[in-house]
Amino acid sequence: MQRTAKAYWSGSIKEGKGELTTQSEALNKTNYSFKTRFVGDEKGTNPEELLAAAHAGCFTMAVSYVLTEKGLAAIELDTQATVYMDSANITGVHLSITGNVPGLSSEEFEAITKEAEKNCLVSKVLSISVSSQAILVSE
Repeated sequence: MQRTAKAYWSGSIKEGKGELTTQSEALNKTNYSFKTRFVGDEKGTNPEELLAAAHAGCFTMAVSYVLTEKGLAAIELDTQATVYMDSANITGVHLSITGNVPGLSSEEFEAITKEAEKNCLVSKVLSISVSSQAILVSE
């Protein structure tokens, strides 16, 4: 299996602009620039935001996989990934997941999310600190 994305850039780092397109075209010539990455006053995305989205999606699917293997089904799982940076490096990612899973205790949910935190494919390729927090809601 292979997945691709394309990046196009024109101009200097601060005044230039780029476009990102994914193989599926979920992103299709999506704007990215110095301003979308470091200033935030322009509509568009940035590599760190895309990393957060990829990690949140991968981690949530990994939690769903472990739940399915245990014969459980989530009513819903909702994850926020926060990418931390200093001036020149990505220093960590924190994953915060809230789940509604009938028949599961908070302790079991925490253990499942810790397993997913380590085994999610995106977590595996990162050489930075990755942490998570789990909140189980019940009806």
